[in-house]
Amino acid sequence: MAIPQLTTLAIELSEGIAEIRLNRPERSNAMNEAMWQELRTAFSWADATAAVHVAILSGAGRNFCAGIDLAMLTGVGQAVAHADPARSREALRRLILDLQDCLSSVERCRKPVLAAIQGACIGGAIDLVTCCDMRYAASDAQFSVREIDVGMTADVGTLQRLPRLVPDGTARELAYTGRSVNAVEAKQIGLANQVFETPAALLAGVRAIAQSIAAKSPLAIRGTKEMLNYGRDHSVADGLNYIATWNAAMLMSADLEESMAAMRERRPPRFLD
Repeated sequence: MAIPQLTTLAIELSEGIAEIRLNRPERSNAMNEAMWQELRTAFSWADATAAVHVAILSGAGRNFCAGIDLAMLTGVGQAVAHADPARSREALRRLILDLQDCLSSVERCRKPVLAAIQGACIGGAIDLVTCCDMRYAASDAQFSVREIDVGMTADVGTLQRLPRLVPDGTARELAYTGRSVNAVEAKQIGLANQVFETPAALLAGVRAIAQSIAAKSPLAIRGTKEMLNYGRDHSVADGLNYIATWNAAMLMSADLEESMAAMRERRPPRFLD
């Protein structure tokens, strides 16, 4: 499946790793209407492309992402305008649901997604990175749930996903105050897996982690992500039942046979995509 040609994102694919980069550096990668839609296109492509084993989400320039483009936000009223107020509100609800789905495409992607974050990660960017499997930060990273400062309730995922990553009281504090969290605190509260000294070191470190994942059984990695996401939203009993059913279908695979052969022969395994 060909790499999509996009206007706000840049995509590269090499050795099983898809690097998907927010590419509006002159606007600190603020999320305009095109970027929202192109995120869904990019991660649907990553999900459907067998050659992609893992994805890295990064941002071009000094900042990872400054959140929703304010021009898009101020244009919402006109976009949903209708003579009937009820129909206008219905249109706004559908718009919000569509924006939610654009970001949920990152979570739906069957391949692990690693976020590499430098500089500002604000507002809608928090919604975005909480959809990722792991988050890594440069030492200059600053995180902020900024919606409260523009008089709105965050509505595309932060309030649903952030409390599953950090302590509930911490998530509430960040959502109520809009205060900034630096990279060190982000790691302390569990928002960031690891902190790197510079943006260059960040990308090198995240690529090394991605390479490690890309070398594993693609089928087993996809199943692991499926189980972790399912287990997050269901009981332990439900999760155990699901993995029993899953492995009844997936356990006896070519990847399992190749892993065993590679161990016997003391060589790296060679998996199908």
